[in-house]
Amino acid sequence: MDQLLNRSEVSEDHQWNLQDLYADQSNWDQAYADVQKKLSTVTNLEGKLNTVKSVKECFTLEDDISNHVERLYVYAHMHHDEDTTNPTYQALTQKAKKLSVDANEALSFVTPEILSLPDDKLDAFIADSALSDFKFTLQEMKREKAHVLTKTEEALLAQVGNLSQAPQTIFGMINNADMKFPKIKDENGKEVELTHGSYIQYLESPNREVRSRAFKAVYETYAKQKNTIAATLSANVNKNIFYSRVRKYPSVLDMSLYGDNIPKEVYTNLIDTIHESLPLLHRYMKLRKKLLGVDELHMYDLFAPLVDEYKMDITYEEAKKTIKDGLKPLGEDYLSALQTGYDQGWIDIYENEGKRTGAYSWGAYGTHPYVLLNHKDNLNSMFTLAHEMGHALHSYYSDNALKYRDAQYTIFLAEVASTTNEALLMDYLLKKSTDPKEKMYLLTYYADQFRTTVFRQTMFAEFEKLIHEHAEQGESLTPQALSDIYYELNLKYHGPDMTVDKDIGMEWARIPHFYNSFYVYKYATGFSAATSFSKQILEEGQPAVDRYLGFLKSGGSDYSINILSKAGVDMSSPQPIRDAMGVFEQLITQMEQLTK
Repeated sequence: MDQLLNRSEVSEDHQWNLQDLYADQSNWDQAYADVQKKLSTVTNLEGKLNTVKSVKECFTLEDDISNHVERLYVYAHMHHDEDTTNPTYQALTQKAKKLSVDANEALSFVTPEILSLPDDKLDAFIADSALSDFKFTLQEMKREKAHVLTKTEEALLAQVGNLSQAPQTIFGMINNADMKFPKIKDENGKEVELTHGSYIQYLESPNREVRSRAFKAVYETYAKQKNTIAATLSANVNKNIFYSRVRKYPSVLDMSLYGDNIPKEVYTNLIDTIHESLPLLHRYMKLRKKLLGVDELHMYDLFAPLVDEYKMDITYEEAKKTIKDGLKPLGEDYLSALQTGYDQGWIDIYENEGKRTGAYSWGAYGTHPYVLLNHKDNLNSMFTLAHEMGHALHSYYSDNALKYRDAQYTIFLAEVASTTNEALLMDYLLKKSTDPKEKMYLLTYYADQFRTTVFRQTMFAEFEKLIHEHAEQGESLTPQALSDIYYELNLKYHGPDMTVDKDIGMEWARIPHFYNSFYVYKYATGFSAATSFSKQILEEGQPAVDRYLGFLKSGGSDYSINILSKAGVDMSSPQPIRDAMGVFEQLITQMEQLTK
């Protein structure tokens, strides 16, 4: 593997254009000062939020401040993500974070003050056409009434905001900046650098020794930090428990779902429906073992190619074109927006020294979305691009259709658009494929999507549920306790044909999503909803496309469950998950037939 470039050596065409947010640092500083000035005027409204006029003025100012704070933060943080070791942007990110906390503090009186009004006054506001832009917000405030504290308590909680980010910040620094993996020998016996970005590539190596070496090197490195990382994860769980108790929720899970108004059954249904479907995953593990021709299937064999000598080298340019072809069923309007994203500086493409790992889509209302990648020339990176552009175009459509506060879609919905793109792309590739080896490769890839996005994320979701329950009952989350829980889940999920290596017990230590608690289940529900959407789009054509584009333009203008339901997917029942499992079963059956 080549030495990574420094950020300063990365070609401009491979970088996103953050000047679309702020032309330069002095513009950022000016915007920062403007927000501070506006924050000083907020107190003029305090104690006056009892008329339609004052509430409208307050919400309008709140939106203006929030939008600019978001933009300042996004700019600083995305520069920081380009090179996490750059002290300038570390400092700028901290400055933006502090402004965000100051803004929350300054505006913390708004909700409790409006909620102190009698219900009939609140109902009158909800019904008043002058406040129609804020109707959903007012309805939400009324629903949240039971969990909002007094003015003094809310101001105090807003100040705790800085402290509450500590576990995630500390983990990020350990994981991205300080964690150094040893060198390992590649297929040719050459010493190569192991990084977050290259780890999965080595796990995909056809050479079993390389896979085993990479796997062991990564988990032995994490094991050396197990006490520190267990302390950061435990601190994060305790922070969640603090908030849930202060805000009078029965549990952290209840609190996490309440914001999106998601019934608890959605979470428990997911785990239960996946438990009933584990025999399918076990069947897939058995097939994987047979295809690899191994006596024992190990955890480091999960990403190994199942088709001999079938390698899909896909350059970034080819990936863009193939994605566009695969998304044709979504129509011209969608394709034109996609092309704009390709051409106009939305995307930061390749890994460089110090760059944040993984991929995401982010941005701020009022400018286009952005996508961070660490692109490799393989199938997985092509799907990552399709996935992140799904997020980006969801934001693009909702931002263009709606005002600031209604445009912010929930994370529960976020994974649906990204995964619908992946499902349509896969359908296109499978239909186009005539080579049995290629077909087998794609089937394996898609089956692995189900394994990693539905089964694995549900296992993560179950792990989060268990560790929070343990902590809520007063038990300590020691490194051993975390590893034991995690190891047992791996045994249960992967079944009798998998040799579950002890090292995997450390995997909880490298999952950044655990610092964004009760988030990962949304990947599994999102994947299921997306499987349903793509099926409808391919079978029905235009009417389903119209419903789907309507979904993209709905942002967060209603409850997530309702937005999906209007577009034709009912997530309050186990049905979409069972539908997804039906597709998974078909894939396994096709693979079994190809291997006879």
